[in-house]
Amino acid sequence: MELTPQEQQEMQEHILGISKILYRNTPKEKIKTFEEIETTVRAYMQTELSPDIAEFFFQKSVK
Repeated sequence: MELTPQEQQEMQEHILGISKILYRNTPKEKIKTFEEIETTVRAYMQTELSPDIAEFFFQKSVK
């Protein structure tokens, strides 16, 4: 996948926004080490973000 510089910047802005929301809503005891951060973020990605992204792709592919 080749993103334009503008698309890369847009993604970075969205990632930063998501990161801020996750940080505010994550218990501090779950983000003391890099491993805990990675596990917490991965779990959220798998349960919340990935299904929504997959649903978006599916809806676009059936149109």
